[in-house]
Amino acid sequence: MPRHNEDLAGEAQAAVDQAAPPAASQHHTLKYHLLGPSLTKSGQDGVDQKKVSEIIYNASKGSRYFNNEENKDRNLTVKINRILAKKRELERVEAQGGLKNDLRKADEYIAELELSRELDQVLVHMDCDAFYAAVEELDHPELRDVPFAVGKGVLTTCNYHARKFGCRSGMAGFVADKLCPGLIHIPLNFDKYTAKAKEVRTVLERYDPRFESASLDEAYLNVTAYCEEHDMSGEDVVSQMRAEVFEECKITISAGIAANAKLAKICSNINKPNGQFLLPSDRASILAFMRDLPTRKVNGVGRVFERELDAIGVKTCGDIYAQRQYLRGLFGEKAFEFLMSIHLGLGRTNVQPAEEHERKSVGTESTFHDMEDPTELREKLRWIADELEKDLERTQFKGRTLVLKVKLHSYEVFTRQFQPPKAVHKADDLYNFGLQMFEKIEKEIPGLKLRLMGLRCTHLVSMKKGERDFFGRSRQPSRGSREPSEAPGPDLDSEGWQKWPDEEFEAAARLEQQDEMEELERLSQQDQNPTIPSENSERKAFEVRKHDNGFAWRLLLEEERAKEEAEARLKNPLPEQWDCPICAVPQDADERAFNAHIDACLSRQTIKEIVHTVEPVAQVASPVMPPPLSTARRKRGRPPSGGGGAGEVGDKRARKAFFA
Repeated sequence: MPRHNEDLAGEAQAAVDQAAPPAASQHHTLKYHLLGPSLTKSGQDGVDQKKVSEIIYNASKGSRYFNNEENKDRNLTVKINRILAKKRELERVEAQGGLKNDLRKADEYIAELELSRELDQVLVHMDCDAFYAAVEELDHPELRDVPFAVGKGVLTTCNYHARKFGCRSGMAGFVADKLCPGLIHIPLNFDKYTAKAKEVRTVLERYDPRFESASLDEAYLNVTAYCEEHDMSGEDVVSQMRAEVFEECKITISAGIAANAKLAKICSNINKPNGQFLLPSDRASILAFMRDLPTRKVNGVGRVFERELDAIGVKTCGDIYAQRQYLRGLFGEKAFEFLMSIHLGLGRTNVQPAEEHERKSVGTESTFHDMEDPTELREKLRWIADELEKDLERTQFKGRTLVLKVKLHSYEVFTRQFQPPKAVHKADDLYNFGLQMFEKIEKEIPGLKLRLMGLRCTHLVSMKKGERDFFGRSRQPSRGSREPSEAPGPDLDSEGWQKWPDEEFEAAARLEQQDEMEELERLSQQDQNPTIPSENSERKAFEVRKHDNGFAWRLLLEEERAKEEAEARLKNPLPEQWDCPICAVPQDADERAFNAHIDACLSRQTIKEIVHTVEPVAQVASPVMPPPLSTARRKRGRPPSGGGGAGEVGDKRARKAFFA
């Protein structure tokens, strides 16, 4: 009975915590939230962040941007209260002797991860210093010694003079003007940045022909082979590479050198700008490095996850170990695995071109002013379906699952998914199936008013024709073409090791930052000019957002590669092939051979149908038939004297039934 009362008391306390006014009402968490998604950018170490947060708070108070941030912070505070209530319950269970199994599983998983640690590779993360700003300075030398930023509604980047005032990427333009009066704003020129990025890529290819472009201004390289071939250390190779980039491209880069990609990315931010940092490739050095590293410094830990971890007492990567028995219950299996890997300083060592990475989905979404007219919303859905068809055609994929995403005027996000009877990629199918999901949301939420809508295809199937195998059958590409009927086993790398969920968390953090920057830009423009844009201007803005950010780099690489493949096909056209209407296997475009193949397919199909139809009859007849007396009698086919006719009749019937 006392234990029952204790449970009730715990539940009551949790309910009070959830219902209590969130801490954001005192605005101390909101002020931190207002610092933006790029708080860890280089050039911020000597900035008084408390002073900056006060200026941002006062400058943005009352704006749409402020109201949006306040709403998000309030929702996050409520979520954190739930996490804390759950942790108190887990601590109560542990005090009574529970959670031993969770602790054992965590330790077993840590031991398993340690077995996969690789220390023999030299991985480099290269990051251009204030890239957009550096490119602009080449055309405008007068900007070198004054604070300026690229971007107006929201800062895409800013030079190091502006960063001393607290300005950073992902900050509202009108807020940056309060921090740095007289800040110069330069409009984006993405073509210029892309051209310069290609120059940098030309240098990187000398050190790793299969380097991986992470965005427009950063890349991963594996220089292990280069070090061995030229008998050089990783530090010397990177110093030489940075010098060549500066000599040929006239911009500076910073780099991190470590045993895996995750550590290399963290290290590249330590000696910015125009520097490099080497983390020794031994276990003791890596664990010591991670012990005092703030969680926010890790790629994949965004603003939201940072606050959630901080609430349970995890401020550094070294704090993760002490909380290991709670993490699975508080955040789920994927987050637990991710946190264990960053605590140990583990990460991937495979580096490959970005366009070769398996695509998980293809999607398109559009942000707009509050819209509630049903006809306008359907027109918007149709436009999104048309845009998604273009992206699917470009990437040569179709999806077995269609996902609809909507954001209400209150910033609540809802998603619905549907599995069509066949994989889809045409705009008509995308719209019709998307409309079914949208109409369900309309019924669930009366008076629906939206500010964002998107469609996304997942469980992708490639539309590219693969090469033919030994038997002449079409070999489908393995990437992204898994049938949904297959059991989704664990993701494995090329050597059979199970992949950590790093990529999922890194992608989620990038998406979080991208969404925040796009929403911030739109809100900032509304505060400056509240007029509703025309459809043409909105379409233009959509195209700008689609290309004018670092997250679109993969799209550009894919387009570049598709163009090269198209040019190669024009130079060396593939022989024409016709698809067989029976087996769908492509055949050489020879009429006589094609007809012969169809005849063969039809014959095989007919036999299969006969066997399928008659097999049950034969199975029923066979038990009645007596077994043959000897092999010799079966071969000669003559019935023995004294009643062998029944066996012959039965045998004939069976044969007749089979061939009927």
